[in-house]
Amino acid sequence: MTDLYATAGVDTAAGDTAVELMKRSVAATHGPQVLGGVGGFAGLWDASALTAFRRPVLATSTDGVGTKIAIAQALDKHDTVGQDLVGMVVDDIVVVGAAPLFMTDYIACGRVVPERIAELVGGIARACAEARTALVGGETAEHPDLIAPDDYDLAGAAVGAVEADRLLGPDRVADGDVVLALASSGLHSNGFSLVRRIVRDARLSLTAASGWSSRSLGEELLEPTRLYTAPLLDLLDGADGGAVHAVGHVTGGIAANLARVLPVGAVVDLDRATWSPQPVFRSLAEAGGFALEDAEGTWNLGVGMLAVVAADGADRVGAALTAAGVDAWRAGTVRFGAASGDGFVAGAKGVDGGAVRLVGAYAS
Repeated sequence: MTDLYATAGVDTAAGDTAVELMKRSVAATHGPQVLGGVGGFAGLWDASALTAFRRPVLATSTDGVGTKIAIAQALDKHDTVGQDLVGMVVDDIVVVGAAPLFMTDYIACGRVVPERIAELVGGIARACAEARTALVGGETAEHPDLIAPDDYDLAGAAVGAVEADRLLGPDRVADGDVVLALASSGLHSNGFSLVRRIVRDARLSLTAASGWSSRSLGEELLEPTRLYTAPLLDLLDGADGGAVHAVGHVTGGIAANLARVLPVGAVVDLDRATWSPQPVFRSLAEAGGFALEDAEGTWNLGVGMLAVVAADGADRVGAALTAAGVDAWRAGTVRFGAASGDGFVAGAKGVDGGAVRLVGAYAS
């Protein structure tokens, strides 16, 4: 019998093969709460665990990887962008103090190449396991004539839970709180439209040596997003967890992503001299002909999270994060009053928040 769908450019057999290739990596993220395994119409998660909560609050987030995917496609290297997807989603959940419970993914492509889909989902599954999040389902959609044969896009969503009285946010922030900066692994998954423009205009080769490591420029650009969920959850569940008042996930603008988790009236000067952006940022800025400061609204410049912490617990919190593999340092202090001077960002993403600016010069 003729497969009519195949004549339209959709290979359902390739889709089934992709599922078979990814099943083991997905199953590795499943604990006893996941019911039904892989392949059902809906992912199932046993919510009876929430009965242990006094007042459970659900947190949800959805995001994608963005144009970083174009770098992966150019290098035909697809095993890292899955971690970028997970980081963009679950680390938006942990900033409110919630533990991500489960995640689903969506891959849209022009043509299903089973091995490539398995690479993508394998990266997602490994990152979910690191973030202690079950990957309970997903969808791979083949869109011939709409998406080029070797193009694809990634998106995902996750759900987490937190006790209502342990929610982090602006209402907890106090005068004198310390702002800790948590190191990024590099560009993460933001600002790649600018990255790609620089690569194009400066005629940089993705396969040439980066100049600051043994890896190529393309491999440096594909360094996956650091996952903060597990270290932060361990911290929040520990003796010093109560010292953490608010957390901002730096997905792009540094000042804006802190301002949106501060209350109105809170003011912070972030001191650039407390850190040195990684070589990837300096190299791209030089190739693009602009100063690092000009990219503060686009790239994380070495800071992936900003945590607002009680002053008397800041050193212990910073030491705990560093011991967990996430370098952390004091970058500023919260004060309440008027934001006098230039360069402040006040709130962001429709949130009326605090006022933040970056001051000084970056360490060399």
